[in-house]
Amino acid sequence: MATVTTRDGTEIYYKDWGPKHAQPIMFHHGWPLSSDDWDAQMLFFVQQGYRVVAHDRRGHGRSAQVSDGHDMDHYAADAAAVTEHLDLRNAIHIGHSTGGGEATRYVARHGEPSGRVAKAVLVSAVPPLMLKTDANPEGLPIAIFDGLRKALAENRAQFYLDVASGPFYGFNRPGATISEGTVRNWWRQGMMGSAKAHYEGIKAFSETDQTEDLKAIGVPTLVLHGEDDQIVPIVAAAPKSVKLLRKGTLKTYPGYSHGMLTVHAAVLNAEILAFVKG
Repeated sequence: MATVTTRDGTEIYYKDWGPKHAQPIMFHHGWPLSSDDWDAQMLFFVQQGYRVVAHDRRGHGRSAQVSDGHDMDHYAADAAAVTEHLDLRNAIHIGHSTGGGEATRYVARHGEPSGRVAKAVLVSAVPPLMLKTDANPEGLPIAIFDGLRKALAENRAQFYLDVASGPFYGFNRPGATISEGTVRNWWRQGMMGSAKAHYEGIKAFSETDQTEDLKAIGVPTLVLHGEDDQIVPIVAAAPKSVKLLRKGTLKTYPGYSHGMLTVHAAVLNAEILAFVKG
């Protein structure tokens, strides 16, 4: 397996497909998944002539199940280790959900200062802040995230099955067409990772305020969000992010779920390709 070792000794697994001279697109996956969640996008963009790269976050997928560092700072630094190891330049960084937070912090603190980033795409992403606070009344109460931690600790396997077969893809909506393979693949990816990394990752994706990260990003950034997202409700996410970005563009999708990259891959791939080429 292709891996890079970070400064703190963590082994990070990555995929690197396509011509090495082509413009790179790097994908940042959601919680509690792995780079496999980008299959539909990586296959599409490599066929369009791009170099596509994706890594498994520490404690997720095939990366090391280390005890520490399950926070946005380490996530972004690990992504930077991959980009530096592969010497990715003029890259497009695309992040989904928690990966949107990771991509945001990477671009703001590592990628743009080093001149490695051309554009960014945030899909169903957690920034600027999921948690409800006095300054963020549209966010979700801490009790929601405490409930996620409780369910994970008590029966992670059943919890992951419930998320994948229910709200993540909108399979709990009346008339939804449920894909058993999609549910099983989500569960498979989740169960490959570390329970500790996933447990502590809930705090990372829900309580990290990325307002300043968004303000620091100067490259063109496309923000995409489903209007029926039950995991990262749109009201506290995409519209707020695009107002903080200096060159942000917002596109929303009526009826689309949090997992729209998978269940509506053709629509999202075309949207992203147009932005990348534009």
